[in-house]
Amino acid sequence: MSKVILRPASLVKQGGLTLYATSLKVSDLLIPNFYSVETLDPDDQGDKGYQRLLNKARAKKLADYIVAGQETKDAFLPTSIFMATHKNIGFNPANNTIEIDIDAIGPFSVVDGQHRVEGLKMAAEKDPRVLDFEVPVNIAINLSKIAQMCHFLIVNTTQKSVEKGVEQRIYARLTNALEVEDIPNLPKWISNSVQKGEDEKALQYVDFLNNDKESPWYNRIEMANDENKDTTVNQKSFVKSIKKYVLVANNPLTIYPADKQHKIFLNYWKAITNIIGTDEPTVLFKYNGVELFCKFCVPFFNKMINIGDFKVATMEPLLNQAFENMEGDYAGAGHTEFWVKGGKASFLNSGALNVINTEMVKALHKSNFVKEIEI
Repeated sequence: MSKVILRPASLVKQGGLTLYATSLKVSDLLIPNFYSVETLDPDDQGDKGYQRLLNKARAKKLADYIVAGQETKDAFLPTSIFMATHKNIGFNPANNTIEIDIDAIGPFSVVDGQHRVEGLKMAAEKDPRVLDFEVPVNIAINLSKIAQMCHFLIVNTTQKSVEKGVEQRIYARLTNALEVEDIPNLPKWISNSVQKGEDEKALQYVDFLNNDKESPWYNRIEMANDENKDTTVNQKSFVKSIKKYVLVANNPLTIYPADKQHKIFLNYWKAITNIIGTDEPTVLFKYNGVELFCKFCVPFFNKMINIGDFKVATMEPLLNQAFENMEGDYAGAGHTEFWVKGGKASFLNSGALNVINTEMVKALHKSNFVKEIEI
């Protein structure tokens, strides 16, 4: 199979971005080392991928359509696949052609269109006639890996939705890349989020809780692209709650380094679970538990900072006093039975969570806990 492809192409300039609008046969896509898909690995925090997981059912649906259309020659796929390389491709303006040497250029990154590529590949395995099927392709050249990730984010947030957990991971990586790598111009709403860095900060909290073996949250959080069926809440929801309730100006923990903030937040959850328990089937680790105790943590930390330390053994008595001081319909919020699956906590709406939080804060301020000084 030839490793050099000569194709007619149009040169397209968009600011500093150079694209070649062309078409490729499915047989070209199947050349070894022609393309790769930079998939985000949920188990590797150092992973540099950014693509969502492949949905094979979606790809198969396209493959079946393409195969069915071979006999009647009415299958069509007009949407362009977006590929990119950090290298240059030779362009001949005399005859408007590009020459692609796969050994020198490959593999191309599939920035957008991995399901189309996989569907075409599956179709060709079923029907060899698909090998001659042509698909429109836009190829970006001289585009760094981080710029490719940015373009993936732009395409998938301006035209169609990308899974929120993957989006959060990309935002975090872009925040880390600020001032050390060249980043292309981003839409204002993306740039603002990257500059603030809240996704990156919130993900540090979530990763710490999920990865520490002594954490009550150990392996309970479904990370982006994770298919772990034993998780109880997803990264997207937890990050959203931390951004909304923990990463706020009145959180006294902001005076501490990030790693100490994470340890204090972990101690907070250890104290909560020491009181409420984890043995029974519980919804404490579902959205309602995350939302309520993220709401409550800043008032609690403001009380704790006056006591002098953030150890579990110091937090637990103050939490117990607050729970015992609660009155009204939700006075049982500090008891295991309240959080048992199918119990009262299972059916809370946002309004009820707000009421419980208000009552917990009132009860907290009634508490007269004084730390015992060891002699």
